[in-house]
Amino acid sequence: MIAAATHLTPDNLESAQRHLVAKAIAEFSHERLLAPEGHGDGWRIETPLGGAVYLFDAERTELEHWVIDEASLRRLVDGEPAPLDAQALILELQPTLGLSDALLPTYLEEIASTLGGAAFKIARGGPSAAQLTEADFQTVEAAMTEGHPGFVANNGRIGFGVADHAAFAPEAGQPFRMVWVAARRSASHLALGAGLDEASLLTTELSTAEWDTFRTRLEDVGEDPADFHLLPVHPWQWENRVAITFAPDLARRDLVLVGESADEYRAQQSVRTMFNLTHPERHYVKTALAVQNMGFLRGLSPAYMRVTPAINDWVADLVASDATLSDAGFRVLRERASIGYTGDAYHRTPAPSAHRKMLAALWRESPVPLVAPHEQLATMASLLHRDASGASVASALIDASGIAAADWVRAYLRVYLRPLVHCLLAHDLAFMPHGENLILILDGHVPTGVFMKDIGEEVAVLADRDLPEQVRRIVSPVDDREKALAIFTDVFDGVLRHLAGILHVDGTLPETEFWRIAADTVDEHAAQHPDLDSRVDLRADSFAHSCLNRLQLRNTLQMVDLTNQSASLMYAGTLANPIARVRTGRADARESVGV
Repeated sequence: MIAAATHLTPDNLESAQRHLVAKAIAEFSHERLLAPEGHGDGWRIETPLGGAVYLFDAERTELEHWVIDEASLRRLVDGEPAPLDAQALILELQPTLGLSDALLPTYLEEIASTLGGAAFKIARGGPSAAQLTEADFQTVEAAMTEGHPGFVANNGRIGFGVADHAAFAPEAGQPFRMVWVAARRSASHLALGAGLDEASLLTTELSTAEWDTFRTRLEDVGEDPADFHLLPVHPWQWENRVAITFAPDLARRDLVLVGESADEYRAQQSVRTMFNLTHPERHYVKTALAVQNMGFLRGLSPAYMRVTPAINDWVADLVASDATLSDAGFRVLRERASIGYTGDAYHRTPAPSAHRKMLAALWRESPVPLVAPHEQLATMASLLHRDASGASVASALIDASGIAAADWVRAYLRVYLRPLVHCLLAHDLAFMPHGENLILILDGHVPTGVFMKDIGEEVAVLADRDLPEQVRRIVSPVDDREKALAIFTDVFDGVLRHLAGILHVDGTLPETEFWRIAADTVDEHAAQHPDLDSRVDLRADSFAHSCLNRLQLRNTLQMVDLTNQSASLMYAGTLANPIARVRTGRADARESVGV
């Protein structure tokens, strides 16, 4: 049966184009690739190629954030009105963006796929912002439309077909079953967190009937089940990669297909992480998924997986034993077990490659059994979400809470910004704290805590601390200025500039008040920890402007070298710190308490 792609209509495309062109202009301007010029009461950009001019109204807020009025956006070509077209914009800006001829088609393909995904979301519709304030955890997850708030080409998923998108994309919200493969023990590696063994892991994830079925299938092909680990595989990965790329391994029965899960799962925003719909208290499953998206092929490295549970245990123990973090309601979702297959030919090549990341998986704790019945869970990405009418979830939550906007923001920053500041200053510990990587705990629509996830791949200790050998991989020493970017870039620029802009233009909370509360949050932490010896200055006048889109434009196939991410970063001068002392007119909190 042919997948008709009925969401690809002129009206849906026009809406998708308008939004993506506005976002491209906003984010490229934020990264100083573009320099809009004042034009009457609005702004103007002239492109170097194609004779195109863009006119629009916008508010330019802190951190050089551009909030563009999408309805005002117009494109003129040789003085005549022309349709908005994100791919045309990239072609018109190619010299300005520094996008090579070799990578231009790949970037254009990611833009096309992003537009296609947006058209799908527009056609599907979704809950209103007000409805999302009352929605369950997975309804909120599937309702997200933006992808990454900073990346322009953020929904590439190159490799997914139309039917795949409808079946496996997070926004499709469709249930599916995991494929289970048996991997010969001598050709695979299972790592388990503290207090966990293989039997206890799998008996909580699989029913007795599934166990019996999988054992029987191994015995039917003459294999001893005791010689195998069980490895979950995404159905797309089985169909498109495992059964082809690992054909010899299957033929010699180092890998054996044993069946499907009885439980149904749903993809999360990260695409390759699945939530158990049948038993929400069971673990998330994260698997390798060889689609290209936002500068990476979304594989999972068996080598990295070997120490993932140990890293998670170390981080979880640190977080649980820190009174400041506990007081803030800050918790982590541990990746409790991981498995990788290494018996293939690709693991015997002289150089590593993406082919070594095709067969691995991990199990991560679910937050569902960890909260009280009256508490609500929601992806933190929802705070940056606007519904089809333009209404924002953040403003809707504040309205539903019944408390003042300033008090709501203060509660949010207490559970988000304050613990991240504490982790950095007290432990040199940095996470990747973008919206999709955190889950908000809400009580009466007010944030009371967060769960941080995706620990094993993205946590870092930014100083040369004495860590257990299995955890040493996360040590990545940097100087104090770069260490501060864990807050400045990943929190202020990566998340809070978007939220502050939304609340400002909504009329919910002026951005000056938002950043004053952020400054208070940092100051309160400093005042409560006068003995904390850190030279990281979060109230400095400015900080280095680290740019994400510049990374993707430089190499859309691999944005950074994962073995040396610090050296891969690209900067565009400095940004004025919205909580700088010189701007808030206040002394450092340490000085104010006589330290």
